Amino acid sequence: MNYNNLPTLDETVLMALDFFTQKKPSKLNLKSLSFPIVVGSGNAYNTAQLLFSGKKAVIASESNFKVILKTYQDLIKKKIIKEALIISASGEKDSVWEVKLAKKYQLTTILMTCNPESTAAKLADQVFSYHKLPEPYTYNVSTYLGMLLSASSEKAKNIKSFIKPLRIPNLKKYKAFSFIVPDELAAIAPMLEIKRDELFGPNLSLRAFSYGQARHAKFVHPANKELVISLGKNLYFGVKKNRLEIKNLKNIGPGLAMALTYYLVGLIQKSQPPYFQKNIAKFCLEGPKAYGKTQPFTIIVS
Repeated sequence: MNYNNLPTLDETVLMALDFFTQKKPSKLNLKSLSFPIVVGSGNAYNTAQLLFSGKKAVIASESNFKVILKTYQDLIKKKIIKEALIISASGEKDSVWEVKLAKKYQLTTILMTCNPESTAAKLADQVFSYHKLPEPYTYNVSTYLGMLLSASSEKAKNIKSFIKPLRIPNLKKYKAFSFIVPDELAAIAPMLEIKRDELFGPNLSLRAFSYGQARHAKFVHPANKELVISLGKNLYFGVKKNRLEIKNLKNIGPGLAMALTYYLVGLIQKSQPPYFQKNIAKFCLEGPKAYGKTQPFTIIVS
């Protein structure tokens, strides 16, 4: 395969939206979980924050899951906390030991995954399985977007209808980009910064903040080379002529927020040299392997 022809992130978003228009994700009722510990790595952690925004839950990552279990062991013993929900697209890597450890604490283990035949799925007490598309390694668009849509009941068709007509300026004019997202969707910001690391590394400045975070001296240095993209009105941040406001976003849901911002990051990716396409194959072959595995990661994840 010619990896120079890998789809950009925006193209992958549109493919995922078409996919979920035809194959709607099953409805996910999070109200059945009274007070779970929810754990995920990378964007699975941020997905957990979006899924459980405004709900009783303890959100943990692979870095602090052990500490969280010890901290809340009194509530676990009293059966106030009864479930551990592990979010993992692959059902491998950290999710395997996380399921095993949660079981040691006698928690009911629930796995949200796109791989029902994975190691973690075979260990978990209950599995919520999601369909996904083959995508370039690290993209994880259909994986987490499907989970968000299953909980929010947003329609993929409507999201695409909103995204496609957007009028976007010439992105090649800029060397830096910032996103500002609503406070209630603050978890989108670190998701975008992960995409910066994966797609651009040190080659491009891409920042993301909630409105509340943006007010804390993030824009002391306005620059003509920076485009500031806001989901909603932007009264203060960036050079005025370099502000792109995405309007008509009343009651925006997490699915639209993720798809919209990923789509825009993909357009930025398309405007730049093909950093990802040039480097991803070497990283997959020579970079770190999944925990407990010897084979390299595949460039296209099925």
